[in-house]
This record gives sequence, structure tokens and C-alpha cells, in this order.
Amino acid sequence: MRDSTGIITAKLLAEKANPKADVVMGVAASSLALLDAEGMLTPYAPKGLARIVPAYRDKKNPPAWTGMDVWGTAICFNYREAAKRNIPAPTSWKDLLDPVYKGQIVMPHPASSGTGFLAVTGWMSMWGEGAAWQYMDGLHQNIAQYMHSGSRPCARAAAGEYVVGISFDYRANKEKAQGAPIGVIFPTEGVGWDLEAIAIHKGTKNPAAAKKLMDWAATDEAMDLYANNFAIVAVPGKEKPLPNIPTDYAQRLVKADFTALAKNRERVLAEWSKRYESKAAPK
Repeated sequence: MRDSTGIITAKLLAEKANPKADVVMGVAASSLALLDAEGMLTPYAPKGLARIVPAYRDKKNPPAWTGMDVWGTAICFNYREAAKRNIPAPTSWKDLLDPVYKGQIVMPHPASSGTGFLAVTGWMSMWGEGAAWQYMDGLHQNIAQYMHSGSRPCARAAAGEYVVGISFDYRANKEKAQGAPIGVIFPTEGVGWDLEAIAIHKGTKNPAAAKKLMDWAATDEAMDLYANNFAIVAVPGKEKPLPNIPTDYAQRLVKADFTALAKNRERVLAEWSKRYESKAAPK
């Protein structure tokens, strides 16, 4: 099945006692680290593991999960609608605290969306947790809605319903390539990020097929496919230049500790919900 990271993560945790999945693929590494901590993954070293950048795989040997590609936060800015409303383009995250953006910002709900969660944890990595909550308190005043998808905020901004959609690089590029009147903005302070990663679910009844898929996911063929849509892939040298992605993208990524993210996930989401759930979109 295919769904947003947060929804897949919640489903797998709910099925822990009676697992149905064979492989978890393309889900955030921070979520896979959580599943690993719950004893729900079967470690496996795919063929070609040595080619994977160490920062883009689980540190254990054999690893519980292996990275595929990097995705990070980006702002989709509808310059056509902004011009009508005399709203300036932001260059930094903190620009979004300006009252001129009130009611014009949508972002993903971090419990439903991996993109929403990495935005929140990215701010915490940049500024520390206390300053990040203070920032989100201010941002909340300008938020119109928290949506249950990482893609939807960009799609809504592209459609002109809002001026600013906090989303991720792939979706922003896709909307712009389809002719949407948006600019793709990577704020100057840096961007939160996560990995699309793959792991074998413990209890699979098809271990040979699961290992075959894991092996394929680390091949050049697979990396070439990821590179069609993502600026950074797990094997160095397989990247391709992508429109609207800065050449120094890798240097803009904030520090990420996936084990720590997994450990703190439940606490961070509970606090976030307590503060901001009032503007969550209906499910």
C-alpha cells in the first residue's frame, strides 16, 4: 500500500502484534529507526552496501535499513497571487513570521506527514528545541491550515488558494515543471531533511523476495531512477542536476540523527498537537 509517511508508520505500529508487510520502502529513515527500536525490522546487508554513503544507512552491521535518496523542506511560493496581494517572497524561515503572511501559509501536519515532521525537527536542529517551539508559536499565527500530506500544501499554493506552501523539493519541482506560477525557495537558515529508505519487515513470509528487492534498491539502476526526482541519492556520483535545486543543496541540510528523531518522535508530536491541533485539516 502507498500513503504518507506518518500514516504508514502509525499503521505498522498498530499491526505490530500481527504484521502484514514484507518490506517498507520509500518511508522516512526516522520512521524506520522507530520501527527498528520496536524490534519490527529484520537487519539485512544488501549487495552493494559498501557503495552507500555511511550517513545514508543504519549504522549497525548488518543495517536495519538502507537509504535510497534525500528529500528536504522547500517553500512553494505563488508569485502570481503574491503580486495581487502585495506579499513579498520570503528568503528565510523567520520571514514567515511577518503578519503580511497571516492566513496565507499552509504546511503538512507532522503526525500524518514525514515532510511535516522533518520541517519541525529541522527547526529544532537549527535553533534548539526551545527556540523552535517559540518560532512555531509565531508561525502558527500565520498558518491557515495543517494538511495531512507533504504534497498538498505545495499543490494548494500552486493552485493559488494560498501564497505559501511548506512542502518538499520533489513536489515543488513537479508543480513548477507542470507550469504552476510558483517559485521554489530554500530558506537561508538551512533545511530539514530525511531519507527515503527501505527495510525488511520482521515476520515476512517472503524473505527471499524481500532480500531481492533490497538488493535491487541499492543498484545503479535504482539510483538512476531516484535521481530523476531527487537531488541527492545514497550512492555518490549518481546524482543528476535538477532544475530549481541549488548546486550547494547538500551543504544546506541541517544535522540529522535518525535514532534521536525516532526516540523523541512521540514526545514532539504530542507537544505539537497540544499547541497547534486547532488548525489541523479534517481527516
